[in-house]
Amino acid sequence: MDQLLERFLSYVAIETQAKPQARQVPSSEGQWTLARKLQEELIALGFVDVSLSDHCCVMGTLPANVDWPTPVIGFISHMDTSPDFTAKNVNPQIIEHYRGGDIALGTGEEVLSPVMFPILHKLTGHTLITTDGKTLLGADDKAGIAEIMTAMARLAKGDIPHGAIRVAFTPDEEIGRGTSHFDVEGFAADWAYTVDGSDLGEFEYENFNAASAVVKIVGNNVHPGSAKGVMVNALDVATAFHAEVPAKERPQFTDGYEGFYHLHQMKGTVEHAELQYIIRDFDTASFEQRKQVLTAIAERINAGLHKDCSVTVEISNSYRNMREKVEPHPHIIELALQAMRDCGIEPKVKPIRGGTDGSALSWKGLPCPNIFTGGYNYHGKHEFASLNIMAQAVDVIVRLAALAAEKKA
Repeated sequence: MDQLLERFLSYVAIETQAKPQARQVPSSEGQWTLARKLQEELIALGFVDVSLSDHCCVMGTLPANVDWPTPVIGFISHMDTSPDFTAKNVNPQIIEHYRGGDIALGTGEEVLSPVMFPILHKLTGHTLITTDGKTLLGADDKAGIAEIMTAMARLAKGDIPHGAIRVAFTPDEEIGRGTSHFDVEGFAADWAYTVDGSDLGEFEYENFNAASAVVKIVGNNVHPGSAKGVMVNALDVATAFHAEVPAKERPQFTDGYEGFYHLHQMKGTVEHAELQYIIRDFDTASFEQRKQVLTAIAERINAGLHKDCSVTVEISNSYRNMREKVEPHPHIIELALQAMRDCGIEPKVKPIRGGTDGSALSWKGLPCPNIFTGGYNYHGKHEFASLNIMAQAVDVIVRLAALAAEKKA
């Protein structure tokens, strides 16, 4: 646990926040810093074929220590942190043997409270790593990186039989670019697992289908004193458009397998307005229907507008549900569930109400479900991690490697 904590703290100290507005990959220089560090650590552990690509993806191989053919499995985590909250000068707090109750974050008024975050009730006795209330922590996904590296260090000692293991650390997952330059063929694994989940025992092999929609509105602006019958206020049209989006099918009213429409940005003037939505659904048919709903709203509104005014909807697909690509390989799922049970952990199979690198990789031909990390409250100042659960994630990774070695290729 000491080595795991040391690794994690060294990783979160490096600012790797993704920058959505950047055109290059990676989007931030700090990701290069962390990538080079991980490259050096892999070499020191005895990895071979260690590489750092032109787009900041680190890959390496831990050679097999058995003399029979085995499948090659991979473990993947991402190096960037979310752009949703500042990640500069991360200053973690270590709370040993958490006794319950509020945790003061730094010297200000911020607290991490079990009233707001009931999961804390289940973590009494754990060593918790929190923020100081001024930044996010970066457990998403540096907890995953620390767990993979610690598991590889344990396997590198050679006393646990394992086949060849591939690891990869990707950039810019948080802004949807993590796998845009990932060399699946070069990675050369039969299957892989992203280590990018949250609570103990979580295992995910299905995620949202995702798309973005931009609604552009052209109005007509004249002096308000002579506007009758002439003005078309684009802001009024925008509010009318949103009013037609199903009110109960928004994130704050949905859970589990329920999809949603999410208006996450709105801007404009009388002349021009723009709405930006994200569309999410697990079911492919329902996903397509959601796109059609937005298009139909635009058509209805357009029918009542002056010919020089308009509402247009531009929809772009983001990622797809990995279930379609993972489910045909049930041994990938069963091996992970067995590894958890062998480690005394009851698996919690659940859908990801979001996406991971594993989604895109699965559609690129590398089946890649997701394993828990022990991190919580991602993307904000209340983010924290349980070192105890992080250590259990290490155990699961090691056990997975041993079980895969028992499956002769």
